[in-house]
Amino acid sequence: MEIWPSLLQCLNFSNEQTKRHNMAMESHHEINLTIDGNSCSGIVEARALLIFAIRDLFKSTAPHIGCESGRCGACTVLLDGNPVKSCMILAVQADGAEIVTAASMANNEIGKLLQASFKKHHALQCGYCTPGFLSAAHGLLSEVAGPDEDDVRQALRGNLCRCTGYQHIVDAVLDVADTLSERAQ
Repeated sequence: MEIWPSLLQCLNFSNEQTKRHNMAMESHHEINLTIDGNSCSGIVEARALLIFAIRDLFKSTAPHIGCESGRCGACTVLLDGNPVKSCMILAVQADGAEIVTAASMANNEIGKLLQASFKKHHALQCGYCTPGFLSAAHGLLSEVAGPDEDDVRQALRGNLCRCTGYQHIVDAVLDVADTLSERAQ
């Protein structure tokens, strides 16, 4: 038994509106992305979330699936340089974008420093939330020169960790911020 048509009719949708809704839900679109420096293209459903395109279609497993509602931050990636929760964006909205995941962050200075600092400060335990924290921290450090503790906490506020507590993570990011500030002088 299919619920949608009867529900749409109950909501006073005409048959034409119901037909358009069903077509939209079933439509597929080609998307082209650059993920961690690699050009990727594929066909996704209109309603497919970016996290599922990244992981299932393009086989990049660095962003993790957590809550699927934007609360945990495990799926955070850099989309054209900005940290975003990939479970909150449709894949078709990201068409043409450059996506950087934690998997390729060791290829740049900030990413290398963050990974070393997370290790140094014991800012990870099970590691499930780590890719999201690295992406959020990378976004902050790329945009803000010399962030203070409040800036770091604000940038990381959308990411949850159930293992470490947050002070070690904040300390790791502040350590990298200090290193970058010293190098800039």
